[in-house]
Amino acid sequence: MKRARLLLLAVLPLVAAAVYFLAPGLTDASGAAGRDAERPADAGLATPDKKELAQKLVASAENSTLDWRRAYAYIEDIGDGQGYTAGLIGFCTGTHDLLVLVERYTKDHPGNGLARYLPALREVDGTDSHKGLDPGFAAAWREEASVAAFREAQDAERDRVYFDPAVRRAKLDGLGTLGQFIYYDAMVMHGPGTGAGGFYDLRTRAMAQADTPAEGGSEKAYLDIFLDVRRAAMKAESAHRDTTRIDTAQRKFLYDGNLDLRTPLEWKVYGETYKVP
Repeated sequence: MKRARLLLLAVLPLVAAAVYFLAPGLTDASGAAGRDAERPADAGLATPDKKELAQKLVASAENSTLDWRRAYAYIEDIGDGQGYTAGLIGFCTGTHDLLVLVERYTKDHPGNGLARYLPALREVDGTDSHKGLDPGFAAAWREEASVAAFREAQDAERDRVYFDPAVRRAKLDGLGTLGQFIYYDAMVMHGPGTGAGGFYDLRTRAMAQADTPAEGGSEKAYLDIFLDVRRAAMKAESAHRDTTRIDTAQRKFLYDGNLDLRTPLEWKVYGETYKVP
């Protein structure tokens, strides 16, 4: 899995306005900025079929598969400075979310196979250290992933920390299903933080250059700017320099005018083609 999370609060940087050349199809026939032409309202990313699609899209970039449920048992250190990356959405031992997951799961299921690692998880939280976790933690994670209750706990934590906040924020910004997914994928990779490089920092930078639909701006133009900002942030990190999840997936949907993420969909990540009928 390829992402890093920066969850500590920091002062949001001021970003100078940049010259922006709209790609073909990003303005109406008059070339004017402003709201996109009216289109039928879509039900949003939280509907069951779109939520399933969102997990497949994320899994194609995070695990090179559409079978996102295979990721419950995933665990490895990918060398991004975040310790172990594990599970459905890439919870990390170095970014607090994995610790919170195991703590919440242990509260409901105190006899689980990961509970004995809680002292070590608390000690390494915020670092890339494996102290107290090796050699048994990875095997224990894989074993626990065979337990339905732990898979359900991963689902719940994904929704609580990433999916639900991303969809809610996107709706407040006036974004449709594609925009909601773009926010969700960014929050998965960059974390739901306000510090430099976190999701809310990226959003602030994008809003310095383009109005959201809720502010009267063009949905397509705003999302294009947001993807520009996110792409630059990824390029600045050695572990995330492959930006095909933007270039040949999300940007493709945007330039196709598919703001509602209608299926069938076809996209590429890391050069591999994926299709959803």
